[in-house]
Amino acid sequence: MGHMVGKDVYRKLGRKIDGLITRAPWNDTLHAILAELYTTDEADLVVKMPYGLAGFEQIARVTGYERDRLQKLLDGLCAKGLVADFEIGGKQRYSISPMVVGIFEFTMMRTRGELNTKQWAKLFHTYMQSPDLFYKANCSSGQRISPLRALPHEGTVAEDDFVEVLDYEKATAIVEQAKRFAIGICSCRHEKQHVGEQQCDIPLDTCSSFDTAADYVIRHGFAREESKTEMLVNIARSCEGRLALCADNVQKRTSYICHCCGCCCNILLGVSRFGYPNVIVTS
Repeated sequence: MGHMVGKDVYRKLGRKIDGLITRAPWNDTLHAILAELYTTDEADLVVKMPYGLAGFEQIARVTGYERDRLQKLLDGLCAKGLVADFEIGGKQRYSISPMVVGIFEFTMMRTRGELNTKQWAKLFHTYMQSPDLFYKANCSSGQRISPLRALPHEGTVAEDDFVEVLDYEKATAIVEQAKRFAIGICSCRHEKQHVGEQQCDIPLDTCSSFDTAADYVIRHGFAREESKTEMLVNIARSCEGRLALCADNVQKRTSYICHCCGCCCNILLGVSRFGYPNVIVTS
């Protein structure tokens, strides 16, 4: 009976995650991923949580969870990147992590605790690289999957969200405008490394976060804090290595820059391997 209850809560969790910004179609591999990453208690809480940002009191009211138990579960989920917590207006806000950017990236960026990284990499690789599944759900009808969210081209704002490939000057301008910096492991290269598909020698430590996003990844150990100088060196090194610098889909206060190679980046593979040109829009 316990097994059936657990399986049912993971199916409900799958439907919840599928309803977020990035589609996550159900199959046995998704069930295995969810069962690997979430306890049944954590899965039940996420299923009951509101969509979007919500404060602790709102979550307690909606879910009916006792406060101490709720705080413990939220702390555990945030430590795993399965829920994101941000301080907004002096108050803590929580948001369920979508598959991308969220569950995949933060799981593969984790460095604390006893980690089953190789197994996670195999499961994510099987799920995201399955033909007619993840990319099809997010791109086949002309949708624009936004795993990095969108940054408009200079002087324009596109009607649709897109991921923009930055030139060197624009990437350094983003760094100059930020106040806090973090560098962590590239989730895509880390995944490909564990499944034996990394064809490049690009270092893992490239993934760049700024300001509020940097606060989050530093606090939970997904990345280390760095200086502006080191961040600029990181950008220059990636440009010399002919990596694509891709930013998130905000007009101001960019949160992330990904340093993407052709053999590992799941965004670029959406174009080169699966033939969905709407995965990314170049500058």
